Amino acid sequence: MADVTHSVSVFEQIRLVAGLRWRILRNSLRKKNNRLDLIGLILAGVLSGIFVFGLSFAFYTGAYAFLSQGRMEWMALLFWGIFLFWQIFPVFVAGFGANFEFRTLLRFPLSLRAFYAIGLAYGFADFSALASVCWLLAMTTGATVAKPGVLPAMLLIVAVFMLLNATMERLIGSWLERLLARRRTREIFLGLFVLSMVSLNFLSPLMQRYGASARPVFFRILPYFVWLPPSLAGRALAAVIRMQPAAFLLNFALLLSYLVLFSVLLWGRFAAQYRGEELSDSAAPGRAAIRPLPASDDGPDRLRLLAPQVAAIVRKEFHYLTRNGFAYFTLLLPPLLILIFSMNFAGSHPTVGGKGVSSDVFFPGMMAYLILILMAPAYNSFAYEGRGIQTYFTAPLRFRDVLLGKNLMLVSVLSLELGLSMAMLAWRVGLPSAHTFVATCAAIIFTIVGQLTIANWSSITFPRKLEFGQMRGQRQSGMAVLVAFGAQILMGGISAVILFTGNWTGNLWLPAQVFVFLAVAAVGGYFASLDALHKLAEKKKEVLMEALCR
Repeated sequence: MADVTHSVSVFEQIRLVAGLRWRILRNSLRKKNNRLDLIGLILAGVLSGIFVFGLSFAFYTGAYAFLSQGRMEWMALLFWGIFLFWQIFPVFVAGFGANFEFRTLLRFPLSLRAFYAIGLAYGFADFSALASVCWLLAMTTGATVAKPGVLPAMLLIVAVFMLLNATMERLIGSWLERLLARRRTREIFLGLFVLSMVSLNFLSPLMQRYGASARPVFFRILPYFVWLPPSLAGRALAAVIRMQPAAFLLNFALLLSYLVLFSVLLWGRFAAQYRGEELSDSAAPGRAAIRPLPASDDGPDRLRLLAPQVAAIVRKEFHYLTRNGFAYFTLLLPPLLILIFSMNFAGSHPTVGGKGVSSDVFFPGMMAYLILILMAPAYNSFAYEGRGIQTYFTAPLRFRDVLLGKNLMLVSVLSLELGLSMAMLAWRVGLPSAHTFVATCAAIIFTIVGQLTIANWSSITFPRKLEFGQMRGQRQSGMAVLVAFGAQILMGGISAVILFTGNWTGNLWLPAQVFVFLAVAAVGGYFASLDALHKLAEKKKEVLMEALCR
């Protein structure tokens, strides 16, 4: 057997693994949910393709204009744009790419070279990689049309640049995976990451105030960027056009040096995984500590007005929330977003535009934006249950109680967040007129409760298991994303039309009256749907367990 294994070439090993992956995908499409998930991904891919095609035209135009006008140095800007997108975008949407655990390959008699080649090839399966390859090809086409003689050098530079970016992306992802092996580390890192991304919105007012003093510092550090890969690629291309072979060889050799360096580092990381490196949240075994028995608490039960089963679910959700370090950071986002947008677009001195947006427009707009963000997890509310989903079907409770408990906890968090946001708006911008305020509050109830029914159905029908804090392989169900997107558009469109009817008809209190009626209807429809969703959960029991227990 050993001789047969060693006689198989690396190419043959890769071909066999690719064939296996194709068979797994094809067989998984026998299930209805997987087919719907694929349809959702295809629709999302079509929308993403429009974005990629539009920028491909921009990169083609840029490369053609720079070379035809003799501005060869500006080609480095295009390489820099692709480089930053390829390395940074996967951090934002780490779950959009290929969802595959490479350690599962070790069950097959693969060589280290085949394991490395497959791991590197998966780097080209991410959306950022596919989009960047399209943009590089568009750049190549534009440069060739402008100067046909540059095609061979352009192909060589682009090929090395693509391989370098894929290697760097896989290496950074592997380092982050090792760094974030512990849950607490993941929570802290992701929380700080989200806050840092949000804080970028403060750059505009800061640059307006301190931009003049910061410009000399930027120009002093700018020359150091010429030794980084994107600048080297642009300089190598400029040297070819100017017929400077020595400069081309120097810049291309430095670009190859970066590729060799990162390839060696990535080989070391993959070699460690190949030898059986195991990253786990579990702590090392030790002597169990003796814990004293908790004292009985005879204090008043704050949830005594709820049914015992519903109260138990609410307590469980609350304990999950308090044990989630990442949740503490996300709870700060709505007030922080209010502060950012009010600085840029509202108030007496906005940084964007000369005149601030009125509170009658800014207030309902910000409430709609916050609901759009805060309601997204409700469409996959069982994502983090794991094997605990089995308890719901074995414990003496109905599934409607589970949904009601989860929804009560979500509504409590939403109420707290929207209350803090309203206080921030009142401080920064001021409250709107009475009729707009009442209409917005009624619209919030209608939008949240109306979406809860749809979100509960989506959570039962299209469940997807997620690991909290993990970056790679975290992707919502394609159909759940489409359902959430469609529901948000529907609710937002209805609310916008109703809000504008007050100005159209001249009756400023008409939107408030309509939203109060719709809110009452949404609450009644929600409670009427719980029994139907309970029956649906019983029918989808196998689907839930299969999706969440694996």
